[in-house]
Amino acid sequence: MRNLYSILVIFCLIAFSISCRKDFSTIESTGNLTFSRDTIFLDTIFTNISSSTYALKVYNKSNKDIHIPSINLGRGDNSFYRLNVDGIPGKSFENTPLLAKDSLYVLIEATIDFDLLSDPIYKDSIVFHSGEKLQDVKLITTVKDAHFIYSDLTTAQLKKIRDTITDPVRKLAHFTSFETTDIYGDTVAKRVLTNSELHFTNAKSYSLYNYCIVPENKTLVIDAGAQLFFHDKAALIIEKNATIQINGTLDNKVTIEGNRLEFDFSETAGQWDGIWLKPESKENTIAHTRIKNAAVGIICDSISTSSAEPTLTIKNSEIYNTSVVGLLASESYIKAENLVIGNSRQGSLSITNGGSYEFNHCTFANYWSDGVRRFETVQISNNEFDLDEEDNPVYRAKDLTKANFTNCIITGNNSREIEFFKNETAVFSVLFENCLLKYNSSNEDPLYDFTDETLYPGILLNGEPNFRDTSSNDFIMGEESEAINKGKVENALRTPLDILGIDRTLAPDIGAYQHIIFETEEEIEE
Repeated sequence: MRNLYSILVIFCLIAFSISCRKDFSTIESTGNLTFSRDTIFLDTIFTNISSSTYALKVYNKSNKDIHIPSINLGRGDNSFYRLNVDGIPGKSFENTPLLAKDSLYVLIEATIDFDLLSDPIYKDSIVFHSGEKLQDVKLITTVKDAHFIYSDLTTAQLKKIRDTITDPVRKLAHFTSFETTDIYGDTVAKRVLTNSELHFTNAKSYSLYNYCIVPENKTLVIDAGAQLFFHDKAALIIEKNATIQINGTLDNKVTIEGNRLEFDFSETAGQWDGIWLKPESKENTIAHTRIKNAAVGIICDSISTSSAEPTLTIKNSEIYNTSVVGLLASESYIKAENLVIGNSRQGSLSITNGGSYEFNHCTFANYWSDGVRRFETVQISNNEFDLDEEDNPVYRAKDLTKANFTNCIITGNNSREIEFFKNETAVFSVLFENCLLKYNSSNEDPLYDFTDETLYPGILLNGEPNFRDTSSNDFIMGEESEAINKGKVENALRTPLDILGIDRTLAPDIGAYQHIIFETEEEIEE
């Protein structure tokens, strides 16, 4: 009984306080509100896709309880913005109370139709009316038009349908038609690109959902200046005998990244799954392309048996900020020049299952700082990993016929940045010529004998590259770099311009960049 009495007393006190809260007397605001921000930038959003939610805090710093006669959007009910004032949604609000020395939250969202705009920069304001004057907070959003490519069904919907199918033949047909396996081995929804979708231009951006498939015997062409934005768990898949051609130029790069365009997500790894060149895809080419914020930037799978050309030729391109690995090559044939692969949770380049590789004037630099990185920047193996029927690991030897690195930088923030996994029963051929390598560790394995001129001619062991800003994947070198004028001239002549179009033929530096003289703080301020 005593407990029941206590509960009743507490209930009455709460009810009384609520009643008092509703009945407190206020005076009209005199226009002396203060705000957490005077302008709110809602970053960039896609047409007809809702923005993230942004918050504005409104303060009453006076000693008196007030009410704000009205809060509304400058464009009124026609505004593309939406508000929520202290938990109440709408576009206009009247007599909003605000206690002395207190504050209230205004939440802002937007969904904007690009076709209804005369300017891709959309502006409005939140107007706070008082009896004496108006105060306002500016709202600014950049709106991006886009082609949207997505499956009619989500992965969850497909799984629910598939789980109801008991007939194995129908289940297999269902799986083939609507689903595929992602990079982690899970079943996800897929979207096969139609013939009319196999040419990406730079007229509009592309926003891709699901696993988007370039089907067998088809070619996806991506023009210079195209922009591709991938949703969470989305990827671009190039099937057997299919091809991708990305035709960026020095002045008009192709950009490929996640579709979270808010500033807070600009360097968030793992926003989308990656580009997967499936087994026996063929003659894939990538030029002047920046790939960022994926799980795996590029997965390059097994060598095509129908072509003597490389599985992948990649030039003047960058892969940054991956949550797994930048470039994962499995029994592939890759030629790369002026390739930069930067920060990644595991490694920048991982070569498995053998294959054939030529890297000329490339920079592999991993300074991952979002947690501990347990793997080296470059890992090379001629082992194929599998599981037996009892899930025990099984390794099979695969020939690594060639892994040649010339005029390349391999470095990072770990003590050693290269690792070999050699199966003695197969070919394991590596060559590092005129490279800057970081390896601060003792190892009696002959593969790590960096004085061996047959494996490491002309190398700079543990040299200082003098990068401009490793935290932001800026691997341009300064005048204190030990890589200056240390490149092999014959290879520089094959790649006469660096990734920025600067001539390197007379005095080639190691890596993808010729060095520059960094500006001083005084020069930057001027």
